[in-house]
Amino acid sequence: MSTAGTGVDDAIRTLLLLMPRMVGRAKRLPVPRELHSLALAPRHLSLLAYLLFDGEASVNELAERLEVAPTTVSLMVGELSRKGVLERREDPADRRRKLVGITAERRPPIDAWLGQSAQAWRRALEPLTAAERRTFVETLAAYERYLGEDDPA
Repeated sequence: MSTAGTGVDDAIRTLLLLMPRMVGRAKRLPVPRELHSLALAPRHLSLLAYLLFDGEASVNELAERLEVAPTTVSLMVGELSRKGVLERREDPADRRRKLVGITAERRPPIDAWLGQSAQAWRRALEPLTAAERRTFVETLAAYERYLGEDDPA
């Protein structure tokens, strides 16, 4: 991939070609057979990724991380619990609090699936300094935010 030139327009040109290919490749990651019948949506993937990489969490913690309302997370957790993907259990440190986690049965196929993407990100980000990684992540977040500015919704 040519990144000749350092101007903003050169970078935009490169990214406009790169982003659709990147999204296309991510979409082609094969969904494990064990997960086909679950009809997982993009909103589920973020939730599953947090639980996979960070471990169990409360609904409120997940809502904060996903930047959505706790009721939204609660609905997703209920839906995925009924499908046998997630389970709620009592927090051993505070019996009043419930923790949400991926079931032992569904963890291996979810890990195999989301792990492919995580490994690609790891390989791309590891050579960068902490400051470069922060700039990259902040730039992607800003891009996503600016895309939504003209959204009529």
